[in-house]
Amino acid sequence: MKIAIASDFSGFNLKEAVKAYLLENNCNVTDVGQLTQENQMLYFDTATNLAMAIKSGEFVKGIVFCGTGAGVSMIVNKFPGVYCVACESIFTAEKISLINNANVLAMGERVVSQAMACEMAQKFIDGIWCDGFELQRKLNNEKGFQKLQQIEANFAGDAE
Repeated sequence: MKIAIASDFSGFNLKEAVKAYLLENNCNVTDVGQLTQENQMLYFDTATNLAMAIKSGEFVKGIVFCGTGAGVSMIVNKFPGVYCVACESIFTAEKISLINNANVLAMGERVVSQAMACEMAQKFIDGIWCDGFELQRKLNNEKGFQKLQQIEANFAGDAE
């Protein structure tokens, strides 16, 4: 699985820790955000890069970082077909893949420790939508995701 990762200046250190962890665990990771401490990127540019990487189809999942995880998640979610959740717990990071079919995890360096972020990233990446669910629960989740896509399609023309 190819994973895109990105941060702005305020999430750089957390991103570097998670990236190192993922690479050590043989994940295929490409950094599409701020690459050095000196060349600072702002959250909206980082989030756009990450969202475009996911939209391209080259990457299955993405992880994006800023100070809180909120700003990047707001931008990423403006791209049709890209579904991001800002998380502050391991439980939620796991469930967004399993239940919600999110393809992007957002985290905040000022909110989540490096050790916790690594565990969150692993749970998110390992999560497979509806894996192990009974048929009715799987059907309900699929219906919910279809509704999300329908809402997205209905309002796509409203963006200016």
